This record gives sequence, structure tokens and C-alpha cells, in this order.
Amino acid sequence: MPTRPETIDTPTSREVTATRVPAGEGAPQALARRVAVEAPVGLVYGFQPYAVMMATPADLEDFAVGFSLTEGVIRTPADIRGLKLEGGADGLTVTIDLVPDRLHALLANRRLRNTAGRTGCGVCGVEELSGLPLAEQRRGQGAPVAPEAIQRALAGLSESQPLNAATRAVHAAAWAAPDGTLLLVREDVGRHNALDKLIGALLRAGTDPAGGFCVITSRLSFEMVEKAAAFGAGTLVAISAPTSLALDRARHHGMTLVAIARGDGHMVFVGA
Repeated sequence: MPTRPETIDTPTSREVTATRVPAGEGAPQALARRVAVEAPVGLVYGFQPYAVMMATPADLEDFAVGFSLTEGVIRTPADIRGLKLEGGADGLTVTIDLVPDRLHALLANRRLRNTAGRTGCGVCGVEELSGLPLAEQRRGQGAPVAPEAIQRALAGLSESQPLNAATRAVHAAAWAAPDGTLLLVREDVGRHNALDKLIGALLRAGTDPAGGFCVITSRLSFEMVEKAAAFGAGTLVAISAPTSLALDRARHHGMTLVAIARGDGHMVFVGA
């Protein structure tokens, strides 16, 4: 894949004024508050618009690569010949130049999204059940993760989210070494986007999926499992609870699924 393209300097948060109204007695008070920027990001493959996702306008190169993999558009980062970022009055556009065989496969498949993807939606715009994103069998074979490593990763994660610290409105996805040391963190207003950004960054860095585990700050739905499986992660840890389909898909992929992971412990739903 080519070197990092030129980035667009777009703020990820902005300051607004809000009025705090206390319960009971006390006068309303005007306060300054930072809010996360939520912007439409269009993804275009060659000349073909594919999706418009509502996302935090940061790390969009990572997002484009990770999204392309988890959507099944590419199989490796080498399938992307180049990325171009453009800003406009209506939002941002990432144009992804695919190698010819992947572009032809995409156009022949015709599984193109037809609506904008909201920040909380992982499959918006997919019209048929057959179009649900399902990863191939997980490619990695990660080693078991010790409980102490999970706790270390959780402790580090709270200190590695500057945008969330400023706004209290974004999710994070992190990659941890086997001992729980955090190696990479990505943030976004959308939980799916944060994980796609993380996966894209890991792919671009050539990270071995067997050399660590993934931690997310959101609920654990099936799309999050599929995305992690597409990268090859062997263990996925979530702060919130899982869904039934997430557990089914984790068993299918042979993944270890840890959820409701907090400072006082965690629950292993799938795996040892």
C-alpha cells in the first residue's frame, strides 16, 4: 500500500455554550462545554460511491483501510493502491483506489450500501440478509490472555482517550500486547468506526493478529465480532455486555469473548 496520504486538518471537537439547570434550588448557569464533531464521511471505490458513514473526522486513512477489510472489499492492504482525502461543504470523502481485480469483484458483487450509516449502526444500507458482513474463518491463532493482562489493558484505556476525556461522547478500540500493555488506540463517535480505525491502523503497521488482543468500550454485538475476526484477533474484550449472535459468531470463529470487563473483574462468555 502507498505511503500515508495528505491529511485534512479537521477539528474533532468544538466548544459550545450550554446552560446547566440544577435540580431543586439554584439559578441556571451558562457553561462552556466541548462536544465531539460528527461528520459525514463518504467512501468511494474508484468511481463508485459505496457508503456514507457518520464518523469523527480523524484517522480517516485507517478508517478506510479497516472498513474495506471488514466489509470484505479487500483481503489485504496490498489491494489498495492509493487513498485520497477531500473536504467539502457537505462533509469529507475518502476515495480508495483498488487493484483491478478487487474493483471488478466489488462491482460484480453489487453489494453496495444504499443509505447513510449512522454512528450506532454497523449494517445500515444493507438491503438483504445475504448482504450481512460475515468474516471468513478467523485467520489468527492467539495465545490465551491472562486475567491480569485484561485488567492492565482496562486500566490503561481510561488514560488513552483524549477525545473522550474532553467530550464524554466517543468510543474507543484498543490493541493490547499479551501482557495488557496498550499499543494502539483509536477513538470515534461510532463504536464500529473506532474498531475499523483500529483494524486499519494495525493492518497498515503490519501487526500480527496473534500477538495481542482487542479491547472495546462499547456493547458487544455480532458486527464487532465479525470485524475482529476479519482482522484475525483471537480475543475480544468489551466493557459492556454481549448479544446472543455475538456469542454464536465468536464460537464459529474460535474466538475468546470477554465482556462486562470492569475494574472489579470480567466475564468470559466464549472460550477458556
